[in-house]
Amino acid sequence: MSLGFYYDQTSCIGCKACQVACKDKNGLDMGVLFRRISDYEAGSYPAPGVFYISRSCNHCAAPACMASCPVEAISKTEDGVVLIDPAICNGCQSCVTACPYGIPVMLPSTSVAGKCDSCIQLRESGEVNACVGACSMRALDFGELEELKGRHGGSMVDALPPYLSDGGTGPSLVISPKQIATRDGAAAMVY
Repeated sequence: MSLGFYYDQTSCIGCKACQVACKDKNGLDMGVLFRRISDYEAGSYPAPGVFYISRSCNHCAAPACMASCPVEAISKTEDGVVLIDPAICNGCQSCVTACPYGIPVMLPSTSVAGKCDSCIQLRESGEVNACVGACSMRALDFGELEELKGRHGGSMVDALPPYLSDGGTGPSLVISPKQIATRDGAAAMVY
């Protein structure tokens, strides 16, 4: 069994409710995010468009962060969730640089690495992940990958190059892509 995220890019409106819920649930410092929403624009007149990508830990089959950790502070649960033990982490940042998705971050308040743990404590008490529960468009889901594919159907991908590569790590992620996100030439929106 392999747990992971489903992201319906066609429904995502970029509201960042998932990002805020994750930040709040984890009590993260200013500027620190475990889930990030990126905005992109693509196309040109008469057919311009925008799309969003919601990113967090992909709980990879072969996590680069885990392989790079010299003190073995990163482990995988039996169901595939990748965890960082803050009591073991020495703050060397090797996981931060090794992750092809740029997901682990250094936590200023503790000087150790942190990332999405799939809200393991919430899930163990029968609740849904904070990001999943906060999404008003129901664009996020979490569960066993094959069940997610069956439940959400349609054509799915596990990467959206060049915006979200497969990283060679076997991401536990399935995406229902927005058509415009599969074309070349999109650019990150600058505010």
